Amino acid sequence: MTPIVVPAVGESISEVQISQWLKKEGEWVAAGTDLVDLETEKASVQVSAPVDGILLRILKPNDQFAAVGEAIAEFQPAAKTVASAAPAPAPAAGPSSTSQSAAVASAGSSGDARVMPAARRMAGDLGITPESIPGTGPGGRVLKEDVANASAGRSVPASAPVVVSPTQAPVVVPAATSIAVQQGSQNRSEEIKPMSMIRRTIATRLVRAQHEAALLTTFNEVDMQPVMQLRNKYKDAFLEKHGTKLGFMSFFAKAACEALKRYPAVNAEVRGNNIVYKQYYDIGIAIGGGKGLVVPVLRNVERMSFADIERTIGEFADLAKNNRLMPEDLEGGTFTISNGGIYGSLLSTPIVNPPQSGILGLHSIQERPIALNGQVVIRPMMYLALTYDHRIIDGREAVSFLKTIKEVIEDPARLFLEL
Repeated sequence: MTPIVVPAVGESISEVQISQWLKKEGEWVAAGTDLVDLETEKASVQVSAPVDGILLRILKPNDQFAAVGEAIAEFQPAAKTVASAAPAPAPAAGPSSTSQSAAVASAGSSGDARVMPAARRMAGDLGITPESIPGTGPGGRVLKEDVANASAGRSVPASAPVVVSPTQAPVVVPAATSIAVQQGSQNRSEEIKPMSMIRRTIATRLVRAQHEAALLTTFNEVDMQPVMQLRNKYKDAFLEKHGTKLGFMSFFAKAACEALKRYPAVNAEVRGNNIVYKQYYDIGIAIGGGKGLVVPVLRNVERMSFADIERTIGEFADLAKNNRLMPEDLEGGTFTISNGGIYGSLLSTPIVNPPQSGILGLHSIQERPIALNGQVVIRPMMYLALTYDHRIIDGREAVSFLKTIKEVIEDPARLFLEL
């Protein structure tokens, strides 16, 4: 038997959370197949089967925490066999048959060796004799699924909820469970879940930003019609040539890069008693992932084309959706753009991502009446918000930075003429 342990996933990471087991107890898996998703404070990592074999026992279920180096499962190396309802012929005597028999025998905790431990426990709970159940696993092994199928049609009593009266002492509730709280004549249920690693990290960083930085937000609005017209005109040709859609984020990333060049304090950070001015532009793009908001970083945006930006953002979005971002995808960054408009936000005050000093908030595009050249016209308008660290960025710089974003978006030809 081989223990499956939490691998080292980073110098500063000592604990992970079991995000999801991808294989079940008693299931045969091939070498290199992912067994479990582990969530760290930065991203998700996967642990795969070291060799062909059987996942015997899961020691840490979903949502529980484990330390680096801690065993989270027991794994039995074994050769793959073809499942058959008929008994397999007895192997010839020899070292290989002896080792194979030992592997099969270790799969069962007692009694018939072909009954997997998880299946035996389930059968005991249901009052079923596991040896009488036909096995569909490798070598005719009886799996949990076989026990569940055998119990079909039987009613299994559900666990009674924990009822707490207002005068009782607090009840310690296991992770990811539900309780029913009795209040007078009403029963109101509550679900208690542990905070995910990513959510814990987000909470820590946001509180840190509020405590350490002098945050202030300034606002402006931008007429999106020029960019929308340009996008509508070239989106089909862009897609055909580059294989990716032309969105708005590439325009804002390029506009932010231009504004950061003009106002370097927004691209700087406080480090002790020093101000560090970055001579490169690594812009984080906030993306809603499977486990929460993540901010993967576009490196050297000043060197990227519109197609590079759109393609990379699309790749990051797919990775975030499937919890496949790596820690290095999220590290660094000199400035951040967050688009709350995709969720319907009209106006917000985003919080900076430490140790960065600024974050640009984008919002919903809404048609509104505005005064233009002495006339009232309807235009697609968006509110912009810049939250900045007032310790190193003055109000004049912040307002001018946001005005630069507005000017570039309202006249995107500036991006190509460097005006």
